[in-house]
Amino acid sequence: MDTIFTLLMVLVMVASVLLVIIVMAQNPKGGGLSSTFGGASSAQFGVQRTNDFMEKATWTLGGTIIVLILLSVVITGKPSQTLPAQQPAKKEAPAKQSAPASSTTTPAQTPVAPAK
Repeated sequence: MDTIFTLLMVLVMVASVLLVIIVMAQNPKGGGLSSTFGGASSAQFGVQRTNDFMEKATWTLGGTIIVLILLSVVITGKPSQTLPAQQPAKKEAPAKQSAPASSTTTPAQTPVAPAK
C-alpha cells in the first residue's frame, strides 16, 4: 500500500512541476510564448495554437493533479488489514469473598526458645 501511495505522490509532484513551468511560460496579457516566437500577429505560422496548447495543458495538468490526489485518498483511506483491531477491555468479575475465618479455630502458638 505504501508503494502505491509513494508512486501517486511522485506523479503529483511531477505534474505540479510541469504545471508551474507551463504557467510561468504564459504571459497573462496574451504574449507569453507566442510573443517569443515572433511576429506582431499571433495568427502567423500557427503561433495562436501555442496559446491553445498552453491553456489546454494547464487545464489538463490541473485536472490530473486533482484526480491523482483523490485517487490517493481513496486508496489509502481504507483501513489496512495489517493493523490489529482494537479489542474492548476485558472486564473481570470481582473475586469471590469468602466468609472470614472463625475465631474458634486459631492455631496454637508455641513459644520459640532463644538460641544459645
